[in-house]
Amino acid sequence: MSDRSAVRGSGRNQPRTSPATFYRQVVAELRKVVWPTREQLGTYFVVVMAFVLVMMTFVSALDLAFGKFVFWLFGGNAS
Repeated sequence: MSDRSAVRGSGRNQPRTSPATFYRQVVAELRKVVWPTREQLGTYFVVVMAFVLVMMTFVSALDLAFGKFVFWLFGGNAS
């Protein structure tokens, strides 16, 4: 199987989908989505923000530690 047939599919004579049909298919798929409730969205927001803050603190601490180590290693003034 060549790369072209893997990307395009096996049917070469299939007509292209019109923009209107594509839009209708997109809307139909979006109606199948289970959207989160307002409470779930609030909970997800808090969890994501807490995780981001923890990771920012962790990365900042590593940056500070490595920076001080490099200044110490090369004889600079780390303060």
